[in-house]
Amino acid sequence: MSKSCNQDRRRFLATGGALGALAALPGLARSATGSLTELSAVEAVAAIGNGELRAEDYARALVERCEKLKQLNAFISLDRDAVLEAARAVDQSRARAAPLGALSGLPIPIKDSICTAALPTTSGTRALRGFRPGADAEIWKRLSNAQAVLLGKNNLHEMSMGWTSANQAFGPVRNPYDPARIPGGSSGGTAAAIAARMAPVGIGEDTNGSIRVPAAMCGIAGLRPTHGRYPGRGIVPLAPTLDTVGPMARAVSDLCLIDAVVTGGPMVTAPTELRGIRFGVSRRHYFSDLDPGVELVMEQVLARLRGAGATIVEAEIPGLAELVSKITVPIIYYEARRSLSRFLAEQAAPVDFTQLVEALSPDIRKPINEWALADSPKAITDQAYQEAIQQFRPALQATWRNYFREHRVAAVVAPVVRMPAPLIPDPPASPGFNVEINGIIVPARTAFARNIAPSSSAGLPSIVLPGGMTNGLPVGVEFDGPEGSDRELLALALAIERVLDPIPAPQV
Repeated sequence: MSKSCNQDRRRFLATGGALGALAALPGLARSATGSLTELSAVEAVAAIGNGELRAEDYARALVERCEKLKQLNAFISLDRDAVLEAARAVDQSRARAAPLGALSGLPIPIKDSICTAALPTTSGTRALRGFRPGADAEIWKRLSNAQAVLLGKNNLHEMSMGWTSANQAFGPVRNPYDPARIPGGSSGGTAAAIAARMAPVGIGEDTNGSIRVPAAMCGIAGLRPTHGRYPGRGIVPLAPTLDTVGPMARAVSDLCLIDAVVTGGPMVTAPTELRGIRFGVSRRHYFSDLDPGVELVMEQVLARLRGAGATIVEAEIPGLAELVSKITVPIIYYEARRSLSRFLAEQAAPVDFTQLVEALSPDIRKPINEWALADSPKAITDQAYQEAIQQFRPALQATWRNYFREHRVAAVVAPVVRMPAPLIPDPPASPGFNVEINGIIVPARTAFARNIAPSSSAGLPSIVLPGGMTNGLPVGVEFDGPEGSDRELLALALAIERVLDPIPAPQV
């Protein structure tokens, strides 16, 4: 048997047996005769597997929901007939008593920077509008081998270069909690689709907050795995040193399911006992100058953790801002031109890097021209890049390791962003546009990236959960763990999810 077949078999065995046990946990089991669009992925797969629910009926319910909520502009491409045909094939397999995969009949939307042969991969930009890669990305191969169904490709911030998803090429994605507001970015379409009950789970991509910001602003959960834990082949790159795909969902159990399928490990099903767990809080960096509503939600989250028996360790992480400033921007803009040029050539794309840049929307072309081109006025030098890679990033990683060891904390708790979702900019603005917090105009890079950059720049795993609401908008809370602690974070998140009150569904 080939190595890839062995890996696929291990993934099936690791996850298939756990589905029944997980679906039977209190609060998860639910009759499939209820609202199909409210089912979690675990519930839907279990119901399809035991014959309570036809995969085609479930897929049709989700597709109709997608069509009904087209105004959110969460999708760039969706082939209704192909979705229903794939779901029908799952029903036929079950009727023949053929073995079912761990994700049999589960429709999954994915960010349109993830290559698929069945649908175009645009990365949200005009020059790639009809681009069809010859092969699926490795992440989608693993999901489809588990018999997931490709629901569609989600809209995003063009080229994954921003936090608003106010896409000028395909139109802005709209937040299900208030369609006049952004869903966050760059994986905004995936987050909006999940929050709006178009699907229970999806796949985003995160270089510098692109899973976590939209998860927070759309009131769902998201996992940015330890860098390198998930396969990166077949993803439109931005900065391979920082890029990673990851799952987004309304339930932590669904993150656990996808993580098990992708990694081939056993599914995390047991929540960690929170009593005695230590959580770090670095107020100076993460909690300063917050929107009052965000601050209130965060204090309530900390109180809930204390009430569950956890210890909140107030201890600053030294030098975060200074180190991150020498890592994130140099790596992204140095690697963007080189990695995109290689990707376009390897995938036989219809354009090269120069042609791609020429066709970019003005808000994206401007920072590329300023920072990423060889003759850009602010071009990152070889020396600055090597210092970021060889000196400052290792120093940041050492800072994190020392903090976790010295203070014996399982995770650092922080608000994902400093404010709830702002209004969609009009006209759509570049990643350098400004937002208002507490009556003060703040650069978007500071408002969005301050809290999410330290962990992603170090390659650490992060989980975002909905912490509460302020003025009708979700507030997300992030838990950053040590490198490689993904499974421990998932187990913690299963427990924390039970401690926090669920937020209401959006009334779209």
